[in-house]
Amino acid sequence: MIFAVMFASVMSMSSFAAGRLSVQIGNFNSWKETPHGVLISADNARLSLTVYGPEVVRVRATQGEFSNMPSYAVITEPSGKFTSVKDEKDKLVLSTGELTVEVNKNPVLVRFYNKEGKLLNEDDPGLGISWLGTGTTCYKKLQPDERFIGLGEKTGNLDRRGSAYVDWNTDNPAYALNGDPLYTSLPFYIGLHNQLAYGIFFDNTYKATFNFGASNNRFSSFGAVDGEMNYYFFGGQSVADLLKEYTNLTGRIKMPPIWGLGFQQSRWSYFPDTEVLNLARTFREKKIPADVIYLDIHYMDAYKVFTWNKERFPNPSAMIDSLKDMGFHIVTIVDPGVKKEKGYWAYDSGLKNDCFVKYPDGTNWSADVWPGTCNFPDFTNPKVRTWWGNLYKGLISDGVTGFWNDMNEPASWGNMVPNLVEFDMEGHKGTMEEAHNVYGMQMARSTYQGATKLMDGKRPLVLTRAAYAGIQRYSAIWTGDNVASDEHMLLASRLINSMGLAGVPYVGADIGGFMGGTTTRKLFARWISIAAYTPFFRSHSEYNSRAHEPWTFGEDVEAISRKYIDERYQLLPYIYSAFYQAHETGMPIARSLAINYTFDKNIYNPDFQDEYLFGPSILVAPVSSKQNFGRVYLPKGVWYRKSTGKKYDGGQSVIVDAPLSDLPVFVKAGAIIPMQSTVQNTAQKGDGILKLNIYNGSQPNQYLYYEDDGTTYQYQDGHFLKREFAFNPTEKKITIGKAEGDYTSKFNKIEIVLHGFNAMNSVKVGRKTMNLQKGEGNTQTVTLEAAKGETVLSW
Repeated sequence: MIFAVMFASVMSMSSFAAGRLSVQIGNFNSWKETPHGVLISADNARLSLTVYGPEVVRVRATQGEFSNMPSYAVITEPSGKFTSVKDEKDKLVLSTGELTVEVNKNPVLVRFYNKEGKLLNEDDPGLGISWLGTGTTCYKKLQPDERFIGLGEKTGNLDRRGSAYVDWNTDNPAYALNGDPLYTSLPFYIGLHNQLAYGIFFDNTYKATFNFGASNNRFSSFGAVDGEMNYYFFGGQSVADLLKEYTNLTGRIKMPPIWGLGFQQSRWSYFPDTEVLNLARTFREKKIPADVIYLDIHYMDAYKVFTWNKERFPNPSAMIDSLKDMGFHIVTIVDPGVKKEKGYWAYDSGLKNDCFVKYPDGTNWSADVWPGTCNFPDFTNPKVRTWWGNLYKGLISDGVTGFWNDMNEPASWGNMVPNLVEFDMEGHKGTMEEAHNVYGMQMARSTYQGATKLMDGKRPLVLTRAAYAGIQRYSAIWTGDNVASDEHMLLASRLINSMGLAGVPYVGADIGGFMGGTTTRKLFARWISIAAYTPFFRSHSEYNSRAHEPWTFGEDVEAISRKYIDERYQLLPYIYSAFYQAHETGMPIARSLAINYTFDKNIYNPDFQDEYLFGPSILVAPVSSKQNFGRVYLPKGVWYRKSTGKKYDGGQSVIVDAPLSDLPVFVKAGAIIPMQSTVQNTAQKGDGILKLNIYNGSQPNQYLYYEDDGTTYQYQDGHFLKREFAFNPTEKKITIGKAEGDYTSKFNKIEIVLHGFNAMNSVKVGRKTMNLQKGEGNTQTVTLEAAKGETVLSW
């Protein structure tokens, strides 16, 4: 008996020493129908396939019981079911009408085909879905010409093929050009091959890895250290279709406050109040448009959140009232760490309401951040989210309208959170391993919902550093603590575009670079010209660094900055309409060329991968501050240099001038671009003229224009104006469509600005002939009253 026990013990130790091996899903045993799909039993696991729509199928696999933990990302429910199920000898064949899912039986493998029967994606035949301890991974067979795009805030090339990444939200200051992970986890990517496109969203909040053929040509894979294999497969005819489906699943941006699309000035830190007011006055005196000033951590009393430093800001509401009179909004930073200090009202309230993250023994987890030792709210608890949202009442009553959530990976000195600390997880209980990647998102959710409740129907601006899939419902994102360098400036374009490919449209990078070097006058000039064409437009710099106000780099850079900020404000009707498209369809504002020119191999060339479309028609070609010329790839079609009107044939690369005062920016032939007069802030009315720029071309084009009050949620009740503008060169017509909605436009006239219509002298409006006037540059114009009904111009 003693020998037997000793033998068993030795064998146990031997097995442990030998390590563990992976386990595959195994062979098929049986299947049954479920309300929206099928459940399959295999040797080593169960596999669930659920229809969320004709082109969206959820795939889940587990060795135990399926989790009933709700998703933080997914907001829709399954709809429909497989329209046919065929149980064949070697496979199950399931159809949605748009997708066919084949489940191979021995072993169990999943393949996806489009309705034409073309293979979109398939499991690796020898690996499939596998487990290694608590970790789970899905291995997908690589197609020979397959590319991968997306995955959000990831460095590296536009084409992810040959690279691997980790999702684990990390405070990564001055991150390397190939640094990973960064601040967000957006586990949605798109595969491209054989003129086909598909999408995969891996909805697992544990630490995850993605391998796009790194060090192998056999498979791509995605997996996590724990939790279920849980992914959504998207079929579609285009990248735009996939983005629409993905954002239908995870939600879309609500219309942002229009003042949040203007220029925003930040610094670590502006204080005291007199400096903030002088800053605002200087913008107005120099006639450099701006809408937002940020207050970093020095506005607080000893860095305690939801407080004011009474010496630096003795009367914050009076200061904010003065700023409002000048057309400025204030955004304040709010970190998650709540200082452990008895008598500090936010801390006392958190203790009383049991709001902080805990160790397993019931004591509150603490770590050191800016205020010293802090406790941290459990934002995965609905009660805590409500509590946190209500804490904004004081700031909002003082007049603050924007909230900047930083350090919410969560970050602390040492940047190490014990994995065993416990979270509510919507009543399902879990640890930091599961909660970490959603912590920042749930903080932003708490902030957004609380501020929305407290702001009397006005839209807040919420900005976050850390995030998970679905963050677009609550917040803008900036790309964290970047570096003052040309390389980081160009990297920012790829990061912003990749965020858009992962469903996040409201994103930007700190102009000039936050840290890590001296921002030169040339670098700032070039960076602000590029950033004017990004969704989120903010200048920011670290403590004790060179100031990043536009006038601090000399008169020439001040003039360049004014030029591009002016242009940003002139483009606001175009930009705001692009945000409406993001709100309706999930289409980003800064658009990787992979959306419109998916299978043009040239756009993936590292020389051209930083280029992107801003809105539907403006092509931005970032170049470094050290270049006076740039090599630009223009996709198929005809393009106009925005600054000169010079025409270029697409489908080729061209060498163009690129002085600091003239970033290479091009407009697609046939484009319709609404603009306005320069204003100093978004609350100004301007001259009441909507300038409708039409660029001549051979192909017809339509453009949906959108307008609302820019500050409230009344647009959800029909208080908006939208109308379609159309250009038809074959019929020689420009049509201003009938206005929809009950909002009265701020524009009472529409000026048609014609680019490239050199032979035209007049147009007909109805039966009336109107002569064209000479406009700026090589343009011709005609001005009309902005009638609610349809207006047709012909020639």
